[in-house]
Amino acid sequence: MSSVLDVSGLVKHFPIAGQRAVVQAVNDISFHVKKGETLSLVGESGSGKTTVGRCVLGLIQQTAGVIDFQGETIGKRRNVRSRDLRGKMALVFQEPAESLDPRVRVADTIGEPLRSRGVSRENRRRRIAEIAKRVGLSDATLDQFPAELSAGQQQRVGIARAIVTDPELIVLDEPTSALDPTARAEIIDLLIRLQKEFDTAYLFISHDLSTVRYLSHRVAVMYLGMIVEQGTANEIFSNPRHPYSVGLLSSVLLPNPKLKREVSVDLTGEIPSPIDLPKGCYLAGRCPFATDQCHKEMPPIEDLGNGHLVQCHHFREALKGHEALDYFDEFQAQTEQLLEAGRRSTGTVAGQTK
Repeated sequence: MSSVLDVSGLVKHFPIAGQRAVVQAVNDISFHVKKGETLSLVGESGSGKTTVGRCVLGLIQQTAGVIDFQGETIGKRRNVRSRDLRGKMALVFQEPAESLDPRVRVADTIGEPLRSRGVSRENRRRRIAEIAKRVGLSDATLDQFPAELSAGQQQRVGIARAIVTDPELIVLDEPTSALDPTARAEIIDLLIRLQKEFDTAYLFISHDLSTVRYLSHRVAVMYLGMIVEQGTANEIFSNPRHPYSVGLLSSVLLPNPKLKREVSVDLTGEIPSPIDLPKGCYLAGRCPFATDQCHKEMPPIEDLGNGHLVQCHHFREALKGHEALDYFDEFQAQTEQLLEAGRRSTGTVAGQTK
C-alpha cells in the first residue's frame, strides 16, 4: 500500500515581533499516511498538532523539512489552493458553525469545491444530492442555512463539503470536540463508513483519546512539537513505551469504572516554554525516570518493531514488570456498544438519519 502523504523532518517556527526568539511549534517530525488509513496526532493543547495539519495542507509555510503528497512536494506556492491539488486534499474544521458561511445555503456550501473545479451546474446538483444522502442529510436540509441546523448536522455539511470531490487526503482538526456525545458518536461512525466507501486517507487531529482509539489505524503522540512515540493504535494503547504516552493514556475516562490502567506515570512540574526549550529531552523536567543523560542529550528514535517507534532513553522502564494492557480491547467493545445504543436512540440506520 503506497503512502498518500510523506512528511520528513518537518519544522515550524513562528517569529515573535521585535525579538530574535521564535516559538518552536514543530520540531523535526516525520510520519506517513497510507491510502485508506487513519493516522491520529494526539497530545496536550499546544503540542503542535494543528500546526502540523496546516503545514501539510500548505496553509502555512514550514520552516524546514519536506512534505510530499502523492510523490510531489507541498510548500511555498503549491498548496491545497493550487489548481492541480484542488479537490485532492480537504480539511474538516473543529467548529462546524464557524466554518460555514451563514449566508450560503447548505447545497451551495457542499457544491463550492465542485464549482472551483469547473463542474457544470447539472453535474453539481447530482453530486450534491448523492453526497448529502451518504452523510445523512435530507433533501429539505439542502435548502436551509447553517443557523437552522444542529451542530451535528452542521458538521455533516462540513464533511460533505470535504468529500464531494472524492479527495485522497482529509485533515480532520478536532471534528468532534464541539459536539454532544450522541452527535459525536454519529460523526465517528459516519467517518469510518465514508473511509471504507472512498478509501480516503485521514490525518485525524484530536486530544479525545476515546475517539482516537476507536477511529485510528495508527497513532502518533506529540509533546512540545515532537513525536515522542508512534505505532499502531493497538500497540500504542495497550503497550505504550514513552513515559509521556503512559501518562497521557492514564487520563482516559473508560466507560466502566472497574477498568483502570495498572500503570500510571505522574508527570509533575511545569511544561517548558516552546520559546526556550531545554537542551536534552523536553520531558526530562517532569519525568520520574529522568537521569542526567536525559537533561543533556536528546534521545534517539528507537524502533521496537512493527512500526512502533519511541524517542526515550529509558523506554524499557515505562511499563517495566507489566504485561500489555489488553483491557483496551474491552474498552473498544464497550465503546461500540455505546455507539450502537446512540444510533438506535436517534433512529440512525446505516449512517443516515430518518
